[in-house]
Amino acid sequence: MKAAEEAKQNKTFATTDQNSKSLSEVNGSIKVPDNKGFSRTLLAYTGPGVLIAVGYMDPGNWITSIAGGAQFKYTLLSVVLISSLIAMLLQAMAAKLGIVTGKDLAQMIRENTSKTTGIVLWVITELAIMATDIAEIIGSAIALELLFKIPLIVGIIITAADVLILLLLMKLGFRKIEAIVATLVIVIVLVFAYEVFLARPEFNQILAGYVPSSSILTNKSMLYLSLGIVGATVMPHDLFLGSSISQTREIDRNDEANIAKSIKFTTIDSNIQLTIAFIVNSLLLILGAALFYGTNSPLGKFVDLFNALQNPQIVGAIASPILSMLFAVALLSSGQSSTITGTLSGQIIMEGFINLKMPMWLQRLVTRLLSVTPVLIFAIYYHGDEAKIENLLTFSQVFLSIALPFAVIPLVKYTSDKKIMGRFANHTWSKVLAWASAIILVVLNLYLIVQTIGLI
Repeated sequence: MKAAEEAKQNKTFATTDQNSKSLSEVNGSIKVPDNKGFSRTLLAYTGPGVLIAVGYMDPGNWITSIAGGAQFKYTLLSVVLISSLIAMLLQAMAAKLGIVTGKDLAQMIRENTSKTTGIVLWVITELAIMATDIAEIIGSAIALELLFKIPLIVGIIITAADVLILLLLMKLGFRKIEAIVATLVIVIVLVFAYEVFLARPEFNQILAGYVPSSSILTNKSMLYLSLGIVGATVMPHDLFLGSSISQTREIDRNDEANIAKSIKFTTIDSNIQLTIAFIVNSLLLILGAALFYGTNSPLGKFVDLFNALQNPQIVGAIASPILSMLFAVALLSSGQSSTITGTLSGQIIMEGFINLKMPMWLQRLVTRLLSVTPVLIFAIYYHGDEAKIENLLTFSQVFLSIALPFAVIPLVKYTSDKKIMGRFANHTWSKVLAWASAIILVVLNLYLIVQTIGLI
C-alpha cells in the first residue's frame, strides 16, 4: 500500500501542468548525460549552485563583514563559518524539495497553508527581496559612480534597467546565465584573494577566529553585526531560488534512482559553490581586520572603503589607486550578479505565492520595480547622499536575518514530511540540525529586537 501511494505521488509530480511549473521557460531544459562518469555528470549539474552562492556574497555582506573585522578583528569569523554550514544544509533541503515535488517553496507554501497565512508569508518574503535588492542596487550604483563618475540616482536607474539584460539572457539559454554569473564570481574571488595577500594577515589568529566566542552573545554591538552577517550570509530568497532552479535539469520523477542522482549531484554543486562563498566572506572579514582593525577609520560606507584602500595612513605601504579600482570592479561584479538572481527570485516568489499570470517581460519588470522603487525614492529624498543611502544597508541585512525563519520553518516542515517527500524526507540528524538552526535564529532575533527597543 505504501509503495503504491509513493508511486501515485511520483506520477502526480511527473504530470505537473507546464504552466504551473516554476520558471516554466527553463524548467527541465538542460539534459543530463546518462552513465557518463562522475566528472561529466557533475559538470552537467554545475550551475545552479553558482547562482545560489552569489546571494551569499552580495554587496550586503561587504559592509557587515568588513565592519566586523575592523571592529572585532577575527572574532566574527566563527559566525561566517556557522552561517555557511547552515546555508549548505538549508540549500540542500531547498534543492531536494524542488527535485522531488516538482514545485518550488513558494508554491508549496501556497498549497499547504491558509490564504491568510500565505499572504502574510508572501508580504514578509517580498520585503526580504526588497531588503536584498537595497544592497545590490546601492552597491552597483556606487560602483558605477566610483568607476565612471555616474551620479548615484542615475546609477540606480541603470541597475533597474538591467532586468532587460536578464530577459535577453533567458532567450539565449539558462546555461549562459550560469556561465556569466560564474565569471563575475571568479572576478570577486580573485580581487579579494589578491588584496588579502597584500594585507598579510596573521594566520594563527585567523584560525582562532573560527572558534566561537561567548562574547558574541554578551556584546550588543557584536551581536547586532553578527545578525547582520547571518542575514547577509543565509539568504531567505535563496531558499526559494534554490527550490526552483534545481528543476532546470531534466528529471524523470517516475524513476527514484534518477531523483536520487539529481539530489546527490545538485547538493554537491551547491556545497562546492557555497564553500567559495564562504571563502569570499572570510576574505572580506579578514581584509577588514588586517587593514582596518585599530585604525578607528570610518568604514561604514563603500566610499569610505574605496578611499581607505588608497590612503597610506590607513592601510600602509600597500595603498594604491589600483586597489581601490579593483574593489569597485568587484563591487560592480557582485551587484550585477546578485541582481540577476534577485530578479529570478522575485519572479519565483510572485508566481508561487499569488499565482500571478502575466507576460514574462511584464512580470520581470514588475518584480524588479517593486524592489527598485523604494531605493530610488530614498535616494531622491536625500538628493543622492551616499552616506544617508548606505545607512539602509546594515539594517537591511538584519531584517533579512529576522525574515529568515519565515522561509526556513516551512522548508524544514515540508522536506521532513514523508507524505510530501516519500523516502526522500529528511533524515533525523538533518531535521534536528535544521530545527535547531531555526530556533536559534528566532531566539537571537527576539533578543536583538528587545535590546534595540531598550536602547531607544
